[in-house]
Amino acid sequence: MTTYCSILPPYLLDAVAANCDGEVAERAAHTLRVEMAMRTQREVRAVRTDRPAGPSRPPGEGGTPPGIVPVDLLERIGRGQDRALRADLDETGRPRRAPQAPPTQPPVAATPARRIHDAQHRADLPGALVRTEGAGPARDESANEAYDGLGATWRLLNDVYGRNSLDGRGLPLVASVHFRRGYDNAFWNGDQMVFGDGDGEIFASFTDSIDVIGHELAHGLTQYTAGLVYLAQAGALNESISDVFGVLTEQYLAGQSAEEATWLVGAGLFTPQVRGVALRSMKAPGTAYDDPRLGKDPQPAHLRDYQDLPHDDSGDNGGVHINSGIPNHAFYLVATRLGGPAWERAGQIWYDTLVAGRLPKDADFARFAAGTIDAATARYGLGSVVDAVREAWAAVGVRPAAR
Repeated sequence: MTTYCSILPPYLLDAVAANCDGEVAERAAHTLRVEMAMRTQREVRAVRTDRPAGPSRPPGEGGTPPGIVPVDLLERIGRGQDRALRADLDETGRPRRAPQAPPTQPPVAATPARRIHDAQHRADLPGALVRTEGAGPARDESANEAYDGLGATWRLLNDVYGRNSLDGRGLPLVASVHFRRGYDNAFWNGDQMVFGDGDGEIFASFTDSIDVIGHELAHGLTQYTAGLVYLAQAGALNESISDVFGVLTEQYLAGQSAEEATWLVGAGLFTPQVRGVALRSMKAPGTAYDDPRLGKDPQPAHLRDYQDLPHDDSGDNGGVHINSGIPNHAFYLVATRLGGPAWERAGQIWYDTLVAGRLPKDADFARFAAGTIDAATARYGLGSVVDAVREAWAAVGVRPAAR
């Protein structure tokens, strides 16, 4: 089942709805209602799509319908407590296959296939087509920003990692701007990117930030590779991977080294009225904002401060946007320890881990950490690179899973 993934966590929208006045509060509350409805629609569609042909069973007979994962099973998956679900591990919890050195991928001789639409402040997607691949700029600034951001993300994947779009097969990159009216979010819905315009008081347009576009597209990359479930530690890894490739997109476009980069996610989203620099900081999780209306950035940088939240909408699926600060900080430590362009060695290790085919969908931090060490060893051999990866995970309190 494809998951709806947005850049703004529900707790930020809740804060705006509770602490702001008038239209700003109503737009945040409206965004929350719309997102809940969209998640429900996707779940219903997943049931219909995944249900096998044949006679249907009456409700309550024969267990859970196909396509729906029972709540108790989801909780076990999210906490990494059910080893039997890990298809790539044997009965002892060890990988069935030893890691093999991934080949170095040259840039793919291909071009992106972008299609930008204007939703015209309505809910129907994708909307009116306003710019296609290779066409000149549209009259709409948001459409052009979306076009540029999709292209920057595609070039990172192609030029650095030799991957032709999100699926590796040239998947067209589709985006819609001006979704609804004053919509306070941007999201990947499993098929395309969607951008709201923001409320103008707390949030600016969601096409203003290259790393936000890269972040949301990276949810598609995870969808087509590791397929991490959007719950608890696996969901936090899903969010963190999107933050990683979002900032790498921005850094690659700007030609910044790890030392020069800001390591901020969503630095262009807050208006000047907000006391904050970004949605998240990978360099210093928990310091991105401290605003009377939004509260203080709740992200931890260490496992000891992990927030075990409810596995539902009220708890952000177990704190996926909050606890992502832990693996985010680990990546920052690896990148700055290695130095130079972060997309080269640190980014390559994370990419290799994601596409290796050995991560279980319910991977926790410890399992992902072990995967990065395997990937670093396979590509670079034992030495300073692997040491940097080990030390970064140790610094955030994560002990790699036994292999």
